[in-house]
Amino acid sequence: MKIVIAPDSFKESLSAMEVANEIERGFKSVMPDAEFIKVPVADGGEGTVQSMVDATQGDIIELEVTGPLGNRVRAHYGILGNGILDESASGHKKTAIIEMASASGLHHVSAEHRDPEITTSYGTGELICDALNRGIQRILIGLGGSATNDGGAGMAQALGIHLLDRNNKVLSVGGAALSQLHSIDLTDRHPLIAQCEFEVACDVNNPLCGDTGASSVFGPQKGATPEMIVTLDNALSQYADVIAQSGITDRRHSPGAGAAGGMGLGVMAFLNASLRSGIDIVMQTVNLADKLNGADLVITGEGRLDSQTLHGKTPMGVTRLANAQNIPVIAIAGCVSDDANVLLEHGMTAIFSITPRAMPLEDVLANAKHNLYTCSQNIAALYAMNLPR
Repeated sequence: MKIVIAPDSFKESLSAMEVANEIERGFKSVMPDAEFIKVPVADGGEGTVQSMVDATQGDIIELEVTGPLGNRVRAHYGILGNGILDESASGHKKTAIIEMASASGLHHVSAEHRDPEITTSYGTGELICDALNRGIQRILIGLGGSATNDGGAGMAQALGIHLLDRNNKVLSVGGAALSQLHSIDLTDRHPLIAQCEFEVACDVNNPLCGDTGASSVFGPQKGATPEMIVTLDNALSQYADVIAQSGITDRRHSPGAGAAGGMGLGVMAFLNASLRSGIDIVMQTVNLADKLNGADLVITGEGRLDSQTLHGKTPMGVTRLANAQNIPVIAIAGCVSDDANVLLEHGMTAIFSITPRAMPLEDVLANAKHNLYTCSQNIAALYAMNLPR
């Protein structure tokens, strides 16, 4: 009996590896002779760095960088190990994984100080710079959770790209300042960018500007007022104009250009990055398809299962791969919504909630490890009943 355990993290509670460990512990108590393969995964959002470092026995790099408001903040990124890394995906390249939110996330800015006209992605650029200086040849970047609306301009500045106004003066940071952008000087761009492959986890299709663009859709959650949205949208349009005038392919209308306050455009323009589904990048990198070969059962999960799980979330990505090999899939979550049964129509065999009764959220989070173990133990007992004797 071979069982593959490939969950995402349970947010605010357990990392993906901790989830996998508890599921394994519960199943082993019933099926001690089974082979268990643990592959912690993620969809490119929060927790992706830890999941991929755990999956490949890699390392976390911590450093101090520039936060969204210009203050110094602690941030981190991961360097993947050799664990279960798909060498065909990496081409034997030393690989790093960066979450934009670590350096440039909303959690660094209190609600009363959120102002996307002045916040910067400079710190994310510093993480990239540090990785390049360590000889990294492939960088995976997870977008999302950013406090910025600067189109990745701050990231570009941290990497030696000069953004200049009409008087040839260096532009100040922040989204609103882009309205003054007149030219871009790539002369001092970090030389190792050209030798590095960049892949970006992006699961939104928003263009840079307009009613469905970065400022209109994502600006309000970052503190933008209706007046700010107009200013920021115009500034990003000017930014895109100058990028195109600099001889860089105009990607403002490309799906994902508006992701993370326009960072999607920034990584395409200055890093020549490709944008892909986050879960696809992660599953390929940790070699999940090969790990599923010969499996009798796959167990996945995340903190909450609902109809949105269908759209690029870890459990559905894992289910898709398992279905391709005709392997049944059990999904376990901290919470299962009323509309979650739609997942059964898309390849999941069964779904379970670990919460045994109605309880306050703080109790749910505090008892997640125990409840996950108990739930897994009961699922294993039920599953074992149906095995040939």
